[in-house]
This record gives sequence, C-alpha cells and structure tokens, in this order.
Amino acid sequence: MVEQTFTKKTKQLIDNLKGICSDYGLGNSGDEFKIITQVFLYKFMNDKFGYEVKQLDTKLQSADNWEDSIKSYSDDEYELLLSKMSPDSARLFPDHFISTLWKKQNNEQFSQLFSDTLRDVAKQNNDVFSVKTEEGQKIQLFDGVDGYLRNLSESKKDDFAKAMINQLVDVNFEDIFEQKFDFFATIFEYLIKDYNKDGGGVYAEYYTPHAIAKIMSAILVDKPVSNVTVYDPSAGSGTLLMNVAHAIGEDKCTIYSQDLSDKSSHLLRLNLILNNLVHSIHNIIQGNTIKDPYHKQGKDLMKFDYIVSNPPFKLDFSGWSEDIDTKENSERFFAGIPNVPKKKKESMAIYLLFIQHIIYSLSSKGKAAIVVPTGFITAQSGIEKKIRQALIENKMLKGVVSMPSNIFATTGTNVSVVFIDRESSDEKVVLMDASKLGTIVKEGKNQKTVLSPEEEQKIIDAFNKKESIEDLSVVVSYDEIKEKNYSFSAGQYFAIKIEYTDITKEEFAEKMKGFDENLSTYFKESKELEGEIFQNLNRLKYE
Repeated sequence: MVEQTFTKKTKQLIDNLKGICSDYGLGNSGDEFKIITQVFLYKFMNDKFGYEVKQLDTKLQSADNWEDSIKSYSDDEYELLLSKMSPDSARLFPDHFISTLWKKQNNEQFSQLFSDTLRDVAKQNNDVFSVKTEEGQKIQLFDGVDGYLRNLSESKKDDFAKAMINQLVDVNFEDIFEQKFDFFATIFEYLIKDYNKDGGGVYAEYYTPHAIAKIMSAILVDKPVSNVTVYDPSAGSGTLLMNVAHAIGEDKCTIYSQDLSDKSSHLLRLNLILNNLVHSIHNIIQGNTIKDPYHKQGKDLMKFDYIVSNPPFKLDFSGWSEDIDTKENSERFFAGIPNVPKKKKESMAIYLLFIQHIIYSLSSKGKAAIVVPTGFITAQSGIEKKIRQALIENKMLKGVVSMPSNIFATTGTNVSVVFIDRESSDEKVVLMDASKLGTIVKEGKNQKTVLSPEEEQKIIDAFNKKESIEDLSVVVSYDEIKEKNYSFSAGQYFAIKIEYTDITKEEFAEKMKGFDENLSTYFKESKELEGEIFQNLNRLKYE
C-alpha cells in the first residue's frame, strides 16, 4: 500500500513539473528533459539526506522540523555528522535545502539563486556524482536551470523557479527509501518516458523492453555470485545493467559502461542514483566504445564477468572505420570489419563490431547476453557466420532465444538474444523460438508484442532447465549445429511430424472419388476459361 501511494505521488510530482515546463513554452523539448531530471534528482537527494541524518541522530528524528534543528549544529558537529553518512550519499548544507530556497522565493533573481544552489550541490559532490568523457573531462551532476530559460524575461524566470520549488516542498519522499529496485525502475521509466525516443541520439536509444531485460538477467545470473563486474558497451539508459545488477545484488557487483550519447550518460547516472548503485557512477564513460574503448587494466582492455548489450544495429562509422582496422585490433575484431558501402552508410552492421568486442572483453569465466537482429543467427556467409563458427568451435554458445516480432515498438527488426558462457562445461545448447508467444497491443502509432509474466517465466525455465518443448525449444549438441552449417535457428532443428489417421477401405474410396470429382470440375472450368480468352483475343483489332 505504501508503494502504491508513493508511486502515485511521485508520478503526480513528475506530471506537475512537466506541466510547469509546458506552461512556460518548454514542453517536450531537450531543455525540458534537462530541467525535469535535475529538479527531480535534487528533490530525491534532499529527502534522502533528511532520511539518512535522522537515522544517525535520534534528536533529529524527534524534532518537529529536522531542517531547522540541524541548522543549530556547530561546524564541527555538522562535519562529524556528514562523516558518518554513506559514501554514496550527497553531502548537503543548510543553504542547499529545499525548505531554505522556499523561504527565499520572493528574493530578487530567485531563478539565479535556484540555479546557483543546484550547481553548488553538484560542485560539493563532484567526486561522487560526476560522469567522465573518454578524454577524462568530468560532467557535473547539475548545471542549473537558468541556461534553459534564456527566452524568458527575468520575471518569468523567477516565476518559473518559484513554481518549481513550490511543487518540491509539498511532497516528502523520506518514507520511500526502504523501497527497492521494482519501485525505482517504475519511477525511472515514467520519468524519462517522453525523452528516450529513437532517433534522439547518435546511438539509436531504443528503450530495451523489460521482458527482454528480465529474461536476459534471469538466464545470465543462474546462481549466487558476489564481487563481480558487469559491463555494457552501449549502455543507453541502463535498463539491462539495472536488471542484471538487481539479480546479482546491488552491493555485490560493480557496473561499467560506455556510450557515445551524452543523453544516455545522463540517464544512466540518474538510473544508478535511484537504484542504489552510486558507487559505480565513476565507471560511466561517455565515448566511442569501438574506436576508443575506455576501460582498461594497464594497456590491455579490461575483462568482465558479465556483459549485456543491446547494441546499435545501424550507424555510419565510415568516418573512423580505417582507425579501427589496425594490427592491434586484429584479435578484438577476429571475424573482420564490415565494409563501408558507398550508399546507405547508416545501414552498416556495426552490431557485428560490438559482438566481437564483447567476446574479446569476457573474463575466463565471463557470461554475456547480446540482442542481435534475427538475421544474424542464420546468415550463410560473411562476418556473421565467422562469429557463429568461433562461438561453436570454442564451445562458448550457451543458447539463443528468438523473440516475437515487434517486441520493440520503435523498430520492426526481429531480434534474438545470444547467450555466451566461457566456462560452460555442458556440451548442449538451447535454441528457442519464442516468436509465437506474446499479445499484440497498440502503443501510440505502432504495434508492439507484449509477453505476459507467465510467458516470460516459461522462456526462462525452459532455457535454464534445458528443456525441449514442442514448437518452442530444442536442446542440441555443438556437432549438430556444425552439421546445420552453424545455424542458430531453433526451427531448423525441430522434428518434422507427420500425423496419420486410420480410415477404412470404403472411406478411402469415398475420399478418392471426391478428389476425382473436384478435379473434373476444375478441368472443365479451365477449358471454358481458355475458350473465353481466345475469343477475347480474336476481338482485338489494330487501330
């Protein structure tokens, strides 16, 4: 009941903040995205700070107003209190509190004060919450809101900031911090639902459906583990990373990521903060994974225990394809680099580079799950087949699940998930065709196939238990896959069934008589049609 109440309150706050942006001409813009995520995160940090300090000092728990009480602390007492807080929590000072700003809302240039406060919170906590570019530049958590209000008059800017602060002061989220992944995953998705559209970034930022994320994490994490690394080389907003981290345990893993998109890095940082993974924020890198992979141990690329990825299927990399075609990259791109076509450069199969990068980046016990176009699993030549051969020859393929069409509402590409396991000792591989599962629903202008929780679990159980289920899954050996020209398509391994029905001699004669009569009728009609055609041809005259 508590969760339902706060989910409703939180979504209402998000709607109200978006409503204010719309009233001031900022609705559904890139500026709105920056404002909403900053302001919501500021509220989250303010209330979480209050929640934590109350746990550390019982006097604050019993105080009528903890914000007023904490202002009576001496500098030494305040520093001592901050030193006891979790290293993953934001350190705030009284001037940063929402209640402090609310009391100053009638000051001149309040919009400037609001923005300066956000920037100072970011500066004070830069070591914990900043994201780095591949060049090492730190991107602060907040940059204020005044820069996004440039088209408003000074009075309108102040009115906008007042409207925002009045929304924040009316809601208290301190009671929600006992909630875990499921609550915050829902809130995150609702918060960004208007901003994470395809075409919004250089890497196509398709929001990976929760069904795929759940299936991938449940198959990857099939036993308890701890102190492991989890990596996504094209992380987007982090849906896959969050699901795997939750399956492992947020305190038992460290997240690493890289993505070319600035927006994706901001979204992923927000996701990590909401889902108790702040300790991994410094591993979020904004940059080109294929051209300039960031995460290294010495001069060598870092190896990871778990890798998940929904890589871009299309991206023009003609501008830097020659940069990666080097001797140093020959082992990483063992199957080759896709050719650069003269036309439709954006249609190049960059995902093939990501698959090879992922295989190369796995530790000796590493496991991976990769979303690929379904065409990859049956291509009869080229880089696709070379990669599949390598997975079979090295006995790394754990299995493949072909998903229903339109599982992504934003793309019509059929997708499959390839599972890789470097330490698998099992000679059997699970191939699954889940294309007949799911229900088609309308999402905006697009159709989308949605898997029910029961269907999701059916896929997970059949895969993890290595079950052969009629028209769904088959368990095959590496040798059988070689015999089928390295095809990973389950349908090519399903047994062909011929059903027989016993009938009497008289029933057989009756059926044959019916066939004869039907054929005689069809032949007669055919001759009549031929006659009509010839008659029509004879009527044709040259004029």
